[in-house]
Amino acid sequence: MIIWQQLTSEQQRQALARPAISDNVALEQQVKGIVNAVQEAGDKALLDFTETFDGIALDDLRLPKSQFEQASNALTSSRKNAIETAYQQILTFHQAQQFQDIDVETRPGVTCQLKSEAIESVGLYIPAGSAPLPSTVLMLGVPAQLAGCERVVLVCPPDKNGNLANEIIYAASICGIREIYRIGGAQAIAALALGTQTIAAVNKVFGPGNKYVTEAKKQLSQSVPGFAIDMPAGPSELLVIADSGANPEFVAADLLSQAEHGIDSQVILLSDNAQTIEAVGKALQTQLASLPRKDIAEKALQQSRLILCASLAEAAQVSNVYGPEHLSLQVRDTDALLTKVRNAGSIFVGDYSPESAGDYASGTNHVLPTYGYSKVTSSLSLADFSRRYTVQTLSKSGLESLAETIIELTDAEGLDAHQRAVTLRVGAGK
Repeated sequence: MIIWQQLTSEQQRQALARPAISDNVALEQQVKGIVNAVQEAGDKALLDFTETFDGIALDDLRLPKSQFEQASNALTSSRKNAIETAYQQILTFHQAQQFQDIDVETRPGVTCQLKSEAIESVGLYIPAGSAPLPSTVLMLGVPAQLAGCERVVLVCPPDKNGNLANEIIYAASICGIREIYRIGGAQAIAALALGTQTIAAVNKVFGPGNKYVTEAKKQLSQSVPGFAIDMPAGPSELLVIADSGANPEFVAADLLSQAEHGIDSQVILLSDNAQTIEAVGKALQTQLASLPRKDIAEKALQQSRLILCASLAEAAQVSNVYGPEHLSLQVRDTDALLTKVRNAGSIFVGDYSPESAGDYASGTNHVLPTYGYSKVTSSLSLADFSRRYTVQTLSKSGLESLAETIIELTDAEGLDAHQRAVTLRVGAGK
């Protein structure tokens, strides 16, 4: 247990330090080599990398159409019902985010509009490490579908037999995604950004991935004109604020649900009650012992923190400094605490709102900013699959009413051509 008020400023900083993201010259150069290979050799590089990294020699990168029906037939009805229920939940919440055009007459004869249109082509990256992630397919596929993106491409690393999980394929199919490629890693991001003989380039890529995927997204978004990524991403994280009335078993289960993501995940408990922290610590060890991913969670817990704060208000301040991906408020007066917290990707309110609900089926999106980026970056939403643009329409009288203002400002900035574009029009016909 760490007692916050007994720490120096530097010790407090260290207590909230995240596991270091691999960002070294070796990683940068390795990813650059992969990107260059895809740029030069296209499909051949993708096939070679798939054989090297995924252990399978493919004849064709694209998932055969026959796999869609086979995937549906292979799944149990209960598994399909779960995917469909989650789909409907996510659809319902994201439908409410539909943008309405804004049309304002700022003065007589001057009309300004804010409009929205779907990004033409998007790529969805779905990891396939230790387990398939149909939930991520839904989190990306539903808003892409609602936004009306003309082309939606899904990429996912194949298994040793060259297959994708049936859940991945089924989730993609109900999102209307039919263009799926069996590739992963930095090479998949390179293919989406640059294009190959088989895969046409996309405008924006979405989805989480390992350090190679993250580095590729960073490099390509900085070097390929017109190519964008969803958000900066790092390891998973959860911060829980709990009071004396919190259920230690609930809190421990939530902390472990994030710790099992990976050895670089981080979980933090803030409480104003020492007994709560002690009880959560014991529950963590008990529940950890029975986890199939015990080794992963145990390593993640080594860099996690149990912190005693002087009050819940102080806990809110500490959380705001950290800026967690997920924030859970397991306190009696959630309304009061909600007014004090900010800088979180997604907030889970009350004892019966586990982070797992948001990961799968409450309806909110689980693609969230990590590593402190929640201070400046929003959680993924329908808006991320569209772009905003403005339209202005001025009548002659409208321009005349603004001419003096524009002339004065262009004169101040010394931009004569800008000024002439106005004066020529105002003087026309006189």
